[in-house]
Amino acid sequence: MFADVSIKTFLDNVSSREPTPGGGSVSALCGALSCALAEMVAQITAGKTNDKTIDKKMSEILETASKLKKVFTENIDRDSAAYKAVMKAYRMPKETDHEKKERQNEIQEALKEASRVPLEVAEMGMRSLNHAETLVKEGSQNAITDAVVGALLARSAIIGALYNVRINLLSIKEASFRDRVKHEAERIEHEALAKERDILALASSVMSG
Repeated sequence: MFADVSIKTFLDNVSSREPTPGGGSVSALCGALSCALAEMVAQITAGKTNDKTIDKKMSEILETASKLKKVFTENIDRDSAAYKAVMKAYRMPKETDHEKKERQNEIQEALKEASRVPLEVAEMGMRSLNHAETLVKEGSQNAITDAVVGALLARSAIIGALYNVRINLLSIKEASFRDRVKHEAERIEHEALAKERDILALASSVMSG
């Protein structure tokens, strides 16, 4: 699938007229890249500070970021599959009342899954953003710009995924599901944007001496 192709092939797939891979898959890729940078900065930092507390944090980030990277990568294809399931449901026959009802049920279930997937990406993105914050604060200053880029990528993963959540919520009829997910998306967005501002301010302060 898309996660296994070369960078060039993936970019060609994104730029084609096909709807997948689209923004949701690209958001998941941003999350994976953020984790990869976190791993790099953690490895550069570990064992270089003579501080066991920092070494422990770097070890924890390295382990967690590696696992998150794997799940983000899986979501590149998972997001595309969720979108295709929605399109498949819309193409179901609708001649009889039974067919119409069955089609509508399938559409609604597919839309819910297409909302859950990017919401999970956004939630994981917050974990990546937290890693980036720690790395900007306590990681090697020789790699601070890598930590900042990781933060920006995590932020893009979060906000991009949340927009995909919202577009699907517009067509979901179940009010309780819609309201719950909408509230969660708003909470994550607010937290992510605030944390991004803090990280960039901190990085600018450190780099200005």
